[in-house]
Amino acid sequence: MTIPTEPIGSIPRPAYLIEGLGEHAAGRLDADGLGELQEKALVDTIKRLEETGSPVITDGEQGKPSFATYPLAGLTSLAPDGVVIPFADGHTRQLPRLTAGPFKYQTYADSYLREAKKHATKPVKQAVIAASAIGLVYPGEELSGYSKEQFIADLVNEAEADIRRSLDAGADSVQIDFTEGRLSLKLDPSGGLLQSFVDLNNAVLDRFSEEERKKIGVHTCPGGDQDSVHSLDVDYAGLLPALFQLKAGNFYVQLASEADPAHALKTIAAHSRPDQRIFVGVTDPIDPRVETAEQVRDRVLQAAEYIPAERLGTCDDCGFSPFADDTSTSRDIAFAKIAARVEGTHLAAESL
Repeated sequence: MTIPTEPIGSIPRPAYLIEGLGEHAAGRLDADGLGELQEKALVDTIKRLEETGSPVITDGEQGKPSFATYPLAGLTSLAPDGVVIPFADGHTRQLPRLTAGPFKYQTYADSYLREAKKHATKPVKQAVIAASAIGLVYPGEELSGYSKEQFIADLVNEAEADIRRSLDAGADSVQIDFTEGRLSLKLDPSGGLLQSFVDLNNAVLDRFSEEERKKIGVHTCPGGDQDSVHSLDVDYAGLLPALFQLKAGNFYVQLASEADPAHALKTIAAHSRPDQRIFVGVTDPIDPRVETAEQVRDRVLQAAEYIPAERLGTCDDCGFSPFADDTSTSRDIAFAKIAARVEGTHLAAESL
């Protein structure tokens, strides 16, 4: 048998690209110069991902400013003082705040996919940000002349277009990053905010046929930035029943860094549907230790005790550098962990 295995998304950017991003922001490097550095990093990333043996690859998000804010890059109707996301080590990330409508994505993810496919010899998946995450840019007080209802209608249209353009461009699959799901239970333990996120994302997924949704997945994790998390202390039992209400065919679930993976696996078994494939996280991007293939194998075999093998896949817990400036994990470690995931998944498939 074969167990599918896929990366989640980002790979740490090389030092020359991070330096170039800083030079571009300071006005000392033009867009063409930055583009050359991004293409150089993209070519190297794809080459090294393919060398790991991964049957499906990504572009490593070498061209994205972050996994969450790429649609907003260049949008002028933004202020910097939006929602603050606190991490366990004390650092924060802050989203921008929308100041006027109408709302429209400035960049769609298929632009990254098309560049990656120029250099890839293996299928390429594309990550997109969830509508629920972008929805956080609308301020608490209603904008004059642009209601929350109008914004949501525009957002659903844009989020649909982001996914559909990637499917039309030949993505092997499209992965919706939904890291705010678990965080929402920290902000609102009642689950009301989480349910509103699920409903919004389903409003987007309802635009796709059942056949199309087989190629659409949802990724959940407790965040991963500068070797820290924002919601690992939130019990998965609060998230997973709502997560599997999402009308997607694939789910990428962080598990390697979970203190009690069996607890999460029992919840997955109880609430996931037979038509949903579960990709379990078997490598931890914020742990500097590189997993052995045998450790990965054992994690897969544990998951197979709860999830039928024909519905099982593997992935990394999270991207290795969701924000472009995150250098807490080296490129070499990221590729070594991916290679261990691929080999360990193969060992598990042989055992099963």
